[in-house]
Amino acid sequence: MSGTLISGARVVPIADMQVRAARAATGLAALGVGRGDAVALFLRNDIATFEAGAAAGLLGAYAVPINFHLVAEEAGYILRDCGARVLVVHADLLPRIEDGIPGGVTVLVVATPEELAAAHGVDEDAAGVPSGWVDWSDWLTRFAPWAAAPVPAPGAMIYTSGTTGRPKGVRRTPVNESEMLALYAPIITALGLRPWIRTVIPAPLYHSAPNTYAALSVRLGAEKIVLMPRFEPEALLALIETHRITHVQTVPTMFVRLLKLPEAVRHRYDVSSLEFVVHAAAPCPREVKQAMIDWWGPVINEYYGATEIGSVVFCSAADWMAHPGTVGRALPGVDVRVFDETGADCPVGVPGDVYARNLAGSDFTYHGDDAKRQRAELHGLISVGDIGYLDADGFLHLCDRRTDMVISGGVNIYPAEIESALVQLPEVADCAVFGVPDDELGEALLACVQPAFDTSGDEAAIRTQLRAMLAGYKVPKRIVFMDQLPREDSGKIFKRKLREPYWAGRERRI
Repeated sequence: MSGTLISGARVVPIADMQVRAARAATGLAALGVGRGDAVALFLRNDIATFEAGAAAGLLGAYAVPINFHLVAEEAGYILRDCGARVLVVHADLLPRIEDGIPGGVTVLVVATPEELAAAHGVDEDAAGVPSGWVDWSDWLTRFAPWAAAPVPAPGAMIYTSGTTGRPKGVRRTPVNESEMLALYAPIITALGLRPWIRTVIPAPLYHSAPNTYAALSVRLGAEKIVLMPRFEPEALLALIETHRITHVQTVPTMFVRLLKLPEAVRHRYDVSSLEFVVHAAAPCPREVKQAMIDWWGPVINEYYGATEIGSVVFCSAADWMAHPGTVGRALPGVDVRVFDETGADCPVGVPGDVYARNLAGSDFTYHGDDAKRQRAELHGLISVGDIGYLDADGFLHLCDRRTDMVISGGVNIYPAEIESALVQLPEVADCAVFGVPDDELGEALLACVQPAFDTSGDEAAIRTQLRAMLAGYKVPKRIVFMDQLPREDSGKIFKRKLREPYWAGRERRI
C-alpha cells in the first residue's frame, strides 16, 4: 500500500510521484547531469519539489533547494556558486530571477498549482508556463523511468541562510543505503519518524530541517504527507483536524502565531490526533513552550542541530520540564561538548562554544570554501557558532549565537534572552535585539520591534515591562518600531540586514 502526497485538492500516491521522479532522472541524464552535479530547485512546497529532488538523487547529483524569496542577483549567486546544470522553477517565480540565471543552465518550468497561486496571490496568467520555455510535466512524458543501479546519494546541498554574509552550500559526502541509515538514525529519533505516520509540512522545503523531514517521511513510508502552500496558524489547525495528523515539525515563530489566535479559534479544532510535535531552528521562549504543552499536551519535543551537523541533541516535554530552558541531551552516537577559548572543556554551567558531531555521519565541506570547514573543527567536533553550557545531567542550554552576543561595557549580553522577554508582551508581534556602536560602552543594545496588529509602538510601556523582567543593563537603550522584520519562513531572522546600517564603515569584533 502506498502513502499519498496531498497539496490542496491534489492527492497523489507516493508511488506515482516516484515513477515521475524516475522519468525525470532519465531526462536529467540526457541533459548531462551525473554524479556530483547540481540541480537547482527554485520551487515552493509542491509535489514537483519532491519529484525533482528525488530525480537528482537517483543520478548521484545534488538537489540544491534555493530560498524562493530571493531576487535575481541573490539566486544567481547560488546558481553560479553551485555550478547548476539544470534549474527547475515555478512559473510565477521565473520572471523575478530570469536575469540572474547564468548562461548554459537548462531551465525547466513547473506550472504554479492552483493552491499555491491562491496562497501567494499569483494571477492565473502568471501561473502558466510561458511560451518558449520547457514545461516540466510535458518534458517528463518524453522519458522512460530510470532503471540503472542505485548510486551513492549525496542528498540536498543546502545553502546556509546567509544571516551573517554570503550563503555557503553544505556539500555532504555521498553515502550508500546502509551508511545512510546509520547517518540518519539520530535524526529519525529526534524527528519521531516511523512508518505510516500522517504529517503536515508547514515550513518551506528550501530549509534544511523540513527538507530532511520530508525526504525521510517518504523513505520511511508515511501514510500522508500534507503540504502547506504557506504557513497560516488557523489553516494548520484545520489540516491537523481534517487529516488526523500525528506528526508535525515546526519552528517557534509558528507557536507564537498559533498562541496569538483568539482562544475561541484555538479551541475550535480537534488536535487530539497529535502524537509527536518537534520544533527547532530558533530559540523558543520558555513561556511560549509551556503554553504549547498546556494546549497540545506533552507531545511537544525539541531538538538542536544545524545543516552541517544534523540533529545532535533532543528533549521530550518531560525532559524540558525537568530542565527548563534546555534544548536537549546528546542523541545516541553523538558527541556534544562545550569548549572555552583555549579549547578546554568548560565546567558544568559555564558557557562556551558548542561543538558536536554525529560520530556515524558522513563528512561535509562548504562548497568552494574548505578552509571555512576546517576552521569550524576542534578536537574532531564541529561548531556552527552557538554559545551554551551543559548542566550537571548533560543537558545543553543555549545562550545565543556568538555573532549575536553583545559586549557592552565589558559585559557579555545574550540578545536571545531579551527577545524571549519581548515576545511575551502583548503589544509585540516580533522582535530582534542586537548591538550597535556606542562611544561610551563600545556596543549598546537596540531592539527592533514589530508591533502587534492592533497596537501602536509605545516605547515607554515596553521599557517599563522589560525592567520588571530583566536586569537594567539588559533593557535596550534604543527601540525602533518596524512594520515587518526580515524573518525567513524557517524562523531565522536576518539580523545582518538590520545591523548593517548601524555598522557601516566600522568594524565589529566578536
